[in-house]
Amino acid sequence: MSEKLKIKLSIADRIYPLTIDPAQEEGLRKAAKNIEQLAKKFEQSYAVRDKQDVLAMCALQFASKIEQKGIDQSEGTSESIERLKALDALVNTKLSIK
Repeated sequence: MSEKLKIKLSIADRIYPLTIDPAQEEGLRKAAKNIEQLAKKFEQSYAVRDKQDVLAMCALQFASKIEQKGIDQSEGTSESIERLKALDALVNTKLSIK
C-alpha cells in the first residue's frame, strides 16, 4: 500500500488540507488551478464579488461540460449502432443471395 500524501490546495481564497494518494496529486492541483482561473474570469466578466456565487458558477460550468460529453458520446454510440445494424443487414443480404 502506498503512503498517503498531505497537500494543501487554495481555492477561492481558502486553504484546503487534503490527504491523498500520490497518484491523485497532479489531477487535484490541475483541477484547483482550473477552478481558480475560471473563478477569476467570472469575477472579472460579471463583477461577481460573492465567492459562493462564483464557485456555484464554476461548478455549473464544469458539470455541464461533463454532462455534454456524456450526451455527445451516447449520440455517437447510437449513430454507430445504427450504422452497424445497416452494415449487418447488408452483409446478411449479400450472403443469402449466394
